[in-house]
Amino acid sequence: MARQRLSRDDVIRGAVAYIDEHGAQSLTMRRLGASLGVEAMALYRHVAGRDALLAAVVHQVIDDLFNDSLMTEEPNSWEEYVQHVANALRNLALDHPQIFPLIAAHPPEAPWLRPPLRSLRWVDHFLRSLRDFGFSDSAAVDAYKALTSFLLGALLLQVAAVGVAVSPEEASMIEDGSLDQYPTLKGLQGKLAEDHSKREFDDGLDDLIERIRSILHP
Repeated sequence: MARQRLSRDDVIRGAVAYIDEHGAQSLTMRRLGASLGVEAMALYRHVAGRDALLAAVVHQVIDDLFNDSLMTEEPNSWEEYVQHVANALRNLALDHPQIFPLIAAHPPEAPWLRPPLRSLRWVDHFLRSLRDFGFSDSAAVDAYKALTSFLLGALLLQVAAVGVAVSPEEASMIEDGSLDQYPTLKGLQGKLAEDHSKREFDDGLDDLIERIRSILHP
């Protein structure tokens, strides 16, 4: 039986799976083709090359965010809507830690869009939703800029820590007294190593919502 021809969606979702497992640096058209059981040339029917493929991956992952269970719920307030968007993006970042840095760095669809809410569809949805909750145009744009700034920093830090392990050399450095010359670090290394990322994210989001509220009621 002849193998069914790949669709563009097959290629893009195959690239998402490949990057999730191997990282974006490892992605080539030849390697992706091999993982999909085709020659690299078969992929060029659907994407112009590696850069176009990465752009399509970013677009697909961001678009899939609308399918997150949080985004299918009807929010009762703008505060709840912002919480849904922020936590859906956190889910995305933790599900795709190898792809999230591409979302942060890849050129957006328009120069005035800001990662990680960086697609035309997403920004239109966000601004329209806030306007429906009574935001003025200026307040909606200010909220968009404040939220994207918070999410970009908070989530890049979180994905950078995903899967991080201390190497034997690093462990040896800590154990053999190499931190003796840094007494403050030595005393606080246990606290520095504690993972409170979810609590820190929630606290930062609460602070951001209060800041947005001050925009609405100066």
